[in-house]
Amino acid sequence: MDVTDRIPEAQVDLTDLLIRTAGHDRQAFAELYDATGARVFGLVLRVLRDRGYAEETLQEVYLQIWQKAGGFDPSAGSALSWMLTIAHRRAVDRVRSEEAAGKRSNDYSVSNFEAPGDTVADSVIAEEERSDVMFCLGSLTATQRQSIELSYYGGLTYRQVAERLDAALPTIKSRIRDGLRRLKTCLEANPNG
Repeated sequence: MDVTDRIPEAQVDLTDLLIRTAGHDRQAFAELYDATGARVFGLVLRVLRDRGYAEETLQEVYLQIWQKAGGFDPSAGSALSWMLTIAHRRAVDRVRSEEAAGKRSNDYSVSNFEAPGDTVADSVIAEEERSDVMFCLGSLTATQRQSIELSYYGGLTYRQVAERLDAALPTIKSRIRDGLRRLKTCLEANPNG
């Protein structure tokens, strides 16, 4: 069913559907999607202003709803409010991620502008720097390395790293901060191997 074909919310008990979804009831999840998909999509589209990104993000939102439905507390608010909060946060994360990717791309373009110079010497220096970074990344704990790689090389926001690694956001921030400190110390102590 398309997100524009929906069951009116007034005819559906969204709280019941969300609770049943928490028990991995696929039928309840399908009904929940049918009843709320258009509204959730509308919110995501308003934030992202791009239909393609909005469709991708909508899939991520409902995946998160499927995975986190057990965390819904009916006493804290309505099922729809809970879902729209997830959708809004996911859309904002997507905007931030796209902005960060654009900035990295721009920074990369600017930093990789090749002025005339000694390309052999430059490539040797670059290889030494890469080697130093790889060596120092190897000195980090596995969790620090994974968090840094997802954030800096994978382009994920801290929140997305936390979700991907199923860890608390403050924990991820701490891992990345401590890992970057260790990298800096290692690179300062081991220039060029």
